[in-house]
Amino acid sequence: MPASQPAEKMGKMKKLRRTLSEMFSFPFFSSFCCLLPPQICVTKMSTRSCQGTDSVIKPLDTIPEDKKVRVQRTQSGFDPFEKPASQPTSPKFGKADSYEKLEKLGEGSYATVYKGKSKVNGKLVALKVIRLQEEEGTPFTAIREASLLKGLKHANIVLLHDIIHTKETLTLVFEYVHTDLCQYMDKHPGGLHPDNVKLFLFQLLRGLSYIHQRYILHRDLKPQNLLISDTGELKLADFGLARAKSVPSHTYSNEVVTLWYRPPDVLLGSTDYSTCLDMWGVGCIFIEMIQGVAAFPGMKDIQDQLERIFLVLGTPSEDTWPGVNSLPHFKPDRFTVYSAKKLRQAWNKLGYVDHAEELASRFLQCFPKNRLSAQAALNHEYFSNLPPRLWELQDMSSIFTVPNVKLQTESGDSIQVCSRKNSHGKASCGSKH
Repeated sequence: MPASQPAEKMGKMKKLRRTLSEMFSFPFFSSFCCLLPPQICVTKMSTRSCQGTDSVIKPLDTIPEDKKVRVQRTQSGFDPFEKPASQPTSPKFGKADSYEKLEKLGEGSYATVYKGKSKVNGKLVALKVIRLQEEEGTPFTAIREASLLKGLKHANIVLLHDIIHTKETLTLVFEYVHTDLCQYMDKHPGGLHPDNVKLFLFQLLRGLSYIHQRYILHRDLKPQNLLISDTGELKLADFGLARAKSVPSHTYSNEVVTLWYRPPDVLLGSTDYSTCLDMWGVGCIFIEMIQGVAAFPGMKDIQDQLERIFLVLGTPSEDTWPGVNSLPHFKPDRFTVYSAKKLRQAWNKLGYVDHAEELASRFLQCFPKNRLSAQAALNHEYFSNLPPRLWELQDMSSIFTVPNVKLQTESGDSIQVCSRKNSHGKASCGSKH
């Protein structure tokens, strides 16, 4: 039997490579994730978060802040990598030698991210190079990310331009966006301009509504995964933890979402969740943009994180949260009993913006089914003073194509974004007290 193991391993490798080759040539590639068994679709990852908070699962391609490079780039409404109609099968795309690696930006346990440049048109790109190892399950997180993104075309979702598959690697070629919301907030501490918060939130909800309508959950919403272009366009990125939810399921991992943005139902061990999982993260990010500090910056563990949530929203019971007693990690005697407070008591700046507190309260509901959906939130009164044309835009149209829609200057600074480094040469975000 031992002598047969090398042959079995080689057989598995050949099968994996054949699966990859076939997958990227099939027209139904974008639905591939739905076919993967749950134990393959959920992969644990661990890297340092921007806040310095430990998280069980974090994106592999988180780029150290001191390695990021600020560049100018075009708006994503125009995709320079789309193949011209007259050349639908240009051989230059899908080839490894069509891209030049400029510098390494970051490295995870199974992938390395490079800043690169396309030799086809000279545009900057981000190259996520996944190493295909002998273990069959190794690349499937990246395969899931690619399979989902290949079918998503929206101005507020990062564009996947190309996929390169070789014998040793799988490379995802993304549009290059020079900063993210974490760095933007670090550059402008104390809370963002209220008008900019509104535009960022509108774009976030717009992108989420698009994927939720396609039964896709992001599952890792946090400021580091929201890219910001030099025009102020916000893009959902890092779909490594995303899942296609085509049918009701109880098999999802509860070890998702960075701790500070993880909803109480998931913290308490629930694995039965839907789009409401992402909406809790939206509420946390909304408050962080307005107030200038993270909504629930747990510093110790899950117990500490839950205590911070219950201190503001009230300790749940079966009356306020039907079914809470059946959650694996809910033990009433472990938590101090708090009464719910008005959100402005915890975050005073919510009271300075019309309808902001009410909208935030609709996101931050402990009982998951009470959370406002992305589509419903877009029609909330908080956005009533925005131009009506924003609700008529095509998916690939940027909100900044609408006249008079633009970012305001933040606190007297230029709105050109660059990261402010701390004494250790790294950017911080959301951890100011």
